[in-house]
Amino acid sequence: MRSITTLDLQYAHRFYGFKGEAQYLHGHTGVLTIEVEDSVEPGVNMVFPCNEIQKTAWAVLKNFDHALVLREDDPLLPAILDVYEKQGIKNGAPNNQMKGPAFQTELATAYPDCRLVVTKETMTVEGMIKMVYDLLKDKLNIAKITFTSGVNAASAEFETKNKIDRCPLCGIALNENGVCPKCGYKK
Repeated sequence: MRSITTLDLQYAHRFYGFKGEAQYLHGHTGVLTIEVEDSVEPGVNMVFPCNEIQKTAWAVLKNFDHALVLREDDPLLPAILDVYEKQGIKNGAPNNQMKGPAFQTELATAYPDCRLVVTKETMTVEGMIKMVYDLLKDKLNIAKITFTSGVNAASAEFETKNKIDRCPLCGIALNENGVCPKCGYKK
């Protein structure tokens, strides 16, 4: 069985090295759909609550929302960081409240204080799927990810292999101590 949730993301990027319109910096809206596979938890009669999938995913992925996403070799990157430095926002602004934890993976690095994600490859729908899976593969039993942005769309299916202990009362993942962070149930 699968539970499915979607997240909307707004971001700006460019296709560095491409010809034509794509090489200019432009904004996008994307819809990310995550399908989580698992057995039905008898206590709550569901695979995994969709709102909990969304919370788990959003905790990390909100770094992409309203962010600038640039490839690490993009010549705009140093110039943008210089402007952020001159404006005093490189290390964050007090009103920047919607940020996730900083992360660094093989595919991307998030600088949430300055609303920037630096990637190893061009930000395509396929590239976004790779990054999302890499960030969430240990937190959710992801069976499929679909990402659409404008007229572009891609999907990828994955083999689920995680055994995630879930609360029999809420259905959400237990923490590392076997305790439900929502209702307090102890394994």
